[in-house]
Amino acid sequence: MSTHVLAAVLTRLKLLTGAQSDAELSRALSVSPQTLSSWKVRDSIPYSLCIDIARQHACSLDWLLLGQAEHNATSQVEASWEGDMLERLRTLSPSDRQAILLFIKDKQRIQQLEQQLSELGG
Repeated sequence: MSTHVLAAVLTRLKLLTGAQSDAELSRALSVSPQTLSSWKVRDSIPYSLCIDIARQHACSLDWLLLGQAEHNATSQVEASWEGDMLERLRTLSPSDRQAILLFIKDKQRIQQLEQQLSELGG
């Protein structure tokens, strides 16, 4: 598995589990952060874990491992968008990718605060 492929799989795992960080992902997968780190070093993730996660979240292994769309229109649009975004991100410099990540994290924090405000007011 290439580093880009593993990174994409980990991104899709975060999407499925709602994890924002590697630490959250390791908790969601019930593995230690060191285990997750070793997967990155080995550039490999246990296939059996991927099967279990795909079953739990009712997604296809093709999507989880390869980013290929499932056979319904919504999944195809989402996978196409995700694939396009990943390809665009890969062309950027590491500092540009970091800047985008920081922007995304800020946006998520704002959304979380807006949700908390809404809950307090409603």
